[in-house]
Amino acid sequence: MFKKRIALSVPYEWPLSEHAQLARDMEAIGYTDAWSYEVDGIDAFTPLVAVAGATNMRVGTAIANVYTRGPATLAMSAAAVAEAAPGRFCFGIGSGSQPVVESWNDGKFDRPATRVKEMVQFLRPALAGERVVFEGKTFRVDGFRLSRPPEYPVPIHVAALREGMLKVAGQVADGVCVNWLSAGDVKRSVQVVRDAATAAGRDADAIEVTARLMINIDEAGPETENTIRRHIAAYLNVPVYREFHEWLGRTGSLGGMWEAWSAGDRKGALAAIPTGVIDDLIIHGSPEERRAHVQRYLDAGVDTAFMSFSTSEKDPTKRRALVLQALRDHAPR
Repeated sequence: MFKKRIALSVPYEWPLSEHAQLARDMEAIGYTDAWSYEVDGIDAFTPLVAVAGATNMRVGTAIANVYTRGPATLAMSAAAVAEAAPGRFCFGIGSGSQPVVESWNDGKFDRPATRVKEMVQFLRPALAGERVVFEGKTFRVDGFRLSRPPEYPVPIHVAALREGMLKVAGQVADGVCVNWLSAGDVKRSVQVVRDAATAAGRDADAIEVTARLMINIDEAGPETENTIRRHIAAYLNVPVYREFHEWLGRTGSLGGMWEAWSAGDRKGALAAIPTGVIDDLIIHGSPEERRAHVQRYLDAGVDTAFMSFSTSEKDPTKRRALVLQALRDHAPR
């Protein structure tokens, strides 16, 4: 069994130069981890170095993309953070999505589960300092060796949505990163991971479950609801997330949104999102209601929860104040 952890989701919107002090302040009120993300802003590795140098927090990527960096570059980036946070770094990797890989980075989003599995198979010996010759179906490496391998073993986590990638996490990873699912969905996803681990002869209970939780921190009202609807539509119309929620069984509840979105009716798509889906996927409400919702994820099997806050507030100073208050509201102590 893993200790339940409430984690920062970095970077926050204010300057990275201020993240070290932020991390110190958050460690003082009980936060034990900081896990990064990357989309179209700051990369996943740099914020962790800022946090690691200022605190004793565990840090992790959630996630670094296996298509947008080559195998050796991924290994070097991981080794750098592992050196900055000796014994405190978890390396989360994943395939991302078609827009990130193909539209923004001129890659090919092909055989994602195979790509991720092969990357883990390469990274294990590479991060151990071995000379690696690897011939896979999605990439090859001939004779790479890290000249500064990590002093301590680096756990590798795999981001997974549907069954194929969840099985990969169970077969080869130390942890699984889940995302954009309800507390009620957690058990189904985790069971796939555990079953795959058992079938591979591994200890299913030794796989940590981490999750980025989407938390809206605005006061209830029409504008807040519309913000949440836009957030859901922006993600769940991306093919990998649509397929994920079809797999979870939401075709009936989200079919109207997908149909309207495909027809170019953005307003209709937002209106078609059922209130029940909003309540399931986005944590919102009073601080007490939000904390109770987070606890449901922990009770369902999440070991480490990253707090990802959103607000429709436009003023940067007010946005910062809202996020800081939310961090205090969700602090472990």
